[in-house]
Amino acid sequence: MLYYGDNLDVLRRHVDDESVDLIYLDPPFQSGRDHNTFFKSEAQNRAFLDTWVWDQAAAAAYDEVIRTGKPVATVLESFHRFLGSERGGSTLMAYLSNMAIRLLELHKVLKPTGSLYLHCDPSASHYLKVLLDAVFGNEECFKNEIIWKRTNAHNSAKRYGPAHDVILFYGKSDRTKWHPLLQGYEPKYVKKFGKIDESTGQRFKDENLTGPGVRKGPSGQAWRGIFNPTTIGRHWQPASYLYQKYKELTGQDLSEYPLLSRLDRLDELGMIYWPKKTSRSKHTVSLPRYKHFLEDASGIALQDVWTDIDVVNSQADERIGYPTQKPLSLLERIIQASSDEGDLVLDPFCGCGTAVEAAHALGRRWIGIDITHVAIGPIKARLQEAFGEEVKSSIQVVGEPTHLSDARQLATEDRFQFEQWALGLVGARADNKTKGADKGIDGALIFHSPMSPKSEKILFSVKSGKVSSRDVRDLRAVVDREKAAIGVLITLLEPTRDMKAEAAEGGFFGMEGLLKFPRLQIVTIEDLLAGKRIDAPILTGRKPARRVIAQKELVFTKTAR
Repeated sequence: MLYYGDNLDVLRRHVDDESVDLIYLDPPFQSGRDHNTFFKSEAQNRAFLDTWVWDQAAAAAYDEVIRTGKPVATVLESFHRFLGSERGGSTLMAYLSNMAIRLLELHKVLKPTGSLYLHCDPSASHYLKVLLDAVFGNEECFKNEIIWKRTNAHNSAKRYGPAHDVILFYGKSDRTKWHPLLQGYEPKYVKKFGKIDESTGQRFKDENLTGPGVRKGPSGQAWRGIFNPTTIGRHWQPASYLYQKYKELTGQDLSEYPLLSRLDRLDELGMIYWPKKTSRSKHTVSLPRYKHFLEDASGIALQDVWTDIDVVNSQADERIGYPTQKPLSLLERIIQASSDEGDLVLDPFCGCGTAVEAAHALGRRWIGIDITHVAIGPIKARLQEAFGEEVKSSIQVVGEPTHLSDARQLATEDRFQFEQWALGLVGARADNKTKGADKGIDGALIFHSPMSPKSEKILFSVKSGKVSSRDVRDLRAVVDREKAAIGVLITLLEPTRDMKAEAAEGGFFGMEGLLKFPRLQIVTIEDLLAGKRIDAPILTGRKPARRVIAQKELVFTKTAR
């Protein structure tokens, strides 16, 4: 489910109490980031500016929280006394008021076994943690403050370079769902597995077969009458790894044998390491050890500092151009740790849709909410490119225009939102690099031609007002200059006869065989709402991104590999 609208309203009207298994939110906040290089218009810039102002809506949110009488009301009131709502405190106070009322609703829809991950930067994380403490009400509900190292270096003139984000992890109860994840070993640890087993060729390190302290029982006796751990103040103590390995290789339980016979069984399997100075014929204090194979190393438990997931850079395959896009592997990790297949994942500030794509790939149901078509349109395109066109039948969008009258109303209220919505109807993304005679093409789609290994582009221009043949000529000029395969003009109004004639002069884009497609096409909003599609080759889009966490992030068991 994708909801277009204010998440506070959507949560109250459309999401049932205690129905969500996992919530991930990355709410916008003013942190000095400049997104102007991404946006091609002031309208787009306003849609993404992570700035909050103290206005009537913020004041209403504040009053509503205070009236609840809950602990979070006390916290918010204290913030108000400390920060005020004027001058420097207005932005932060507006942000915290709006977040407080939404966190109350998110807590309400979360299952008792559910988790919430709030992604933020250090400029407000401490305030948000206090709010969350009050909302969840139990100090045991706080699980972790996760530090994600999102960049390698960041210059700052008068302070240490800010290089990390904060992710606050809360569980609703002591029954919070949790699946431990294992992190790959550091290279310096892997180097310890420097020996090679002669019979198998596998890497291993030798480890102690004994434990500290003298014992009078079998564990303190000499093995084979020669190797006596008592002489060095120790006793035989085979590691649990050896019991597991023995059962894996033989199907038998090693513990059924007497202790010293267990050592014989392990030696028969080649699990005992004999140091070169160890002699089997005479007494020596250099005792045999056991082999711990690298392939059996399961990894170490994931900690709360994540340095192994890189930010989505300009060269990343998954990059779609959204200024605050988070990497898929980050969301995959969170979803795998705190949910099961079939669970419901909610992102109330879904932005470019990383959380919903990761949830979909991992077999979870999902709900995404965003207040702008800047998000909703690209999300639909992103999912279609990642999972194929058939995914459209499984996605329902609530809050978008479904009739021509709704589309006209949206165009009247916000032409930029209308443009993003229209692009979403054809699965296109906003294109902010191509500049034409009409100050820029609005969107683009990529497909791959069998006639050429290179990708081809379809350019879109969206018009919500009056149109004429000049718009078609402008589109043709940009298509020619950009060497695009096809140009499509999406109009709210019916095209004129001259426009259709101008489009017919554009010729065809030829495919292998007899397939040809008009280079210039005109399609109306009414046509698209009725299910008409553009006349174009099958769109393959970008290659789907990774669907599981990479080996550098997790070390799986031998069976999983």
